[in-house]
Amino acid sequence: MAKKKEANLLVTFDPTHLESAKKEILELLKEIGEKADILDAGEGIAEIAVKDARKAVASLEKLAGKNIEKFLHTSHWIPIDTWTKNAVADIQKELKKYESMIDEKEAWKMELKTRKLKERPDELKLILKLTEVIDRKNVDLEKPEKIVKVEIIGNKAGLALLKKNELLNIGKLKQK
Repeated sequence: MAKKKEANLLVTFDPTHLESAKKEILELLKEIGEKADILDAGEGIAEIAVKDARKAVASLEKLAGKNIEKFLHTSHWIPIDTWTKNAVADIQKELKKYESMIDEKEAWKMELKTRKLKERPDELKLILKLTEVIDRKNVDLEKPEKIVKVEIIGNKAGLALLKKNELLNIGKLKQK
């Protein structure tokens, strides 16, 4: 039995522009030479499978720097390393693996986003609970060198340990 494809790239967009966003995602990824499969899209987020999400985001950032107008409908481009169930214990188990990848001296922070949940969790309490398994003291919310990204979507959670330049925030680029 073939292994089910998993998304390794999340793209956020205005939920009222689903079809335009899907078209934009595919066109932009094609332009940088990346073959993409949209595995799921709706409610302002698309789950995409690409060969190398980090490389794709780096290429898209260069493209955005040259021509930001190509990014009309998409907002955030987020690589995902692994998926787990959305239970705190399951997420913590995966996040514990990141501890060894964050040097003692490196500044880091966690970014958490929750979507498609029946009840909205207290995100600050959830961040505190999730970060307690990462024993690194140098937390910096303004200028982190590493970002622990947690994207909870319904009953699953996408996780990634990213450098700040491995996330693409179109809104921030448009402000420059």
